[in-house]
Amino acid sequence: MLRTNHNRVVEVLVQCQPGPPVVGRGWRVDHEGKPFQLPGIGGITTNIQAGDPAFGWAGDHLEPGVSCTANTKRPLSHPNPGLQFYACTGNQASIVSGKAKGAKGIVLGHHGGSEHVIIDFARSVKEKLTYDDKIIIKAKGQGLELLDYPKIKLLNLDPKFLTKMKIKEIDKKKISVPVTTVVPAECMGSGIGASDPRRGDYDIMTSDKETVEKYKIDKIRFGDFVAILDHDNSYGRGFKKGAITIGIVIHSNCLLAGHGPGVTGLITCPERLVEPVIDKNANIADYLKIGTKKTKK
Repeated sequence: MLRTNHNRVVEVLVQCQPGPPVVGRGWRVDHEGKPFQLPGIGGITTNIQAGDPAFGWAGDHLEPGVSCTANTKRPLSHPNPGLQFYACTGNQASIVSGKAKGAKGIVLGHHGGSEHVIIDFARSVKEKLTYDDKIIIKAKGQGLELLDYPKIKLLNLDPKFLTKMKIKEIDKKKISVPVTTVVPAECMGSGIGASDPRRGDYDIMTSDKETVEKYKIDKIRFGDFVAILDHDNSYGRGFKKGAITIGIVIHSNCLLAGHGPGVTGLITCPERLVEPVIDKNANIADYLKIGTKKTKK
């Protein structure tokens, strides 16, 4: 059993609300030079949730579930950066106002650029929400450590959810983590170079069709856990030979050059002390029975 400092990790209640859909002016141009106008970032997205495909939608940078912000008018200003930092994958969210009051959801991760925290709620709950409703997140996870593996760092990860990720200890130095997909370093694009891996995400580029097919990137789902090879997120996002990062997919494929499915980092190590193990069910929806799994139940 993994030993952590979970009993010393601080829990803070943070408040947010659904952020309205964001639409730019005029046409955008994809990586092949084709103009497009499609739904994208933000909103209460009723028909997309954790466990659904991250590809194939008539959209760009789609965020599943409810895209939340603490400051809809000034996303880069207080208190939104605090919301981005404190809210962690697996945290419980509760609606505290409106017709959906009392309903529970789960934080998937955060999306840089839009500065949204993305929360999975059941469709029946989302249909009762308004953009004035308030949501409280039991934010806990930053500062979480693996006591027996000091070189492996945890980011943006709820302590209770960590225990559900089917992580196994290989020996005194290494652990294994189930993932649906292994992504080569050269596929990583927008978000590289960001100095704060505990906020936002970065994208798996999908402009090269051969690479997408080779690594089955187009099979990725919202909520999938993926391994990014030769990338270290310890103190910022960047290439480091032999490093590895495990993250969760939080937005859809994108048509812009340098973009693709977005990944919030969760586990990282500058050395190959984390072994990815392919498991088609390595998805937060499967682990917590939310999203598509809750619907099927």
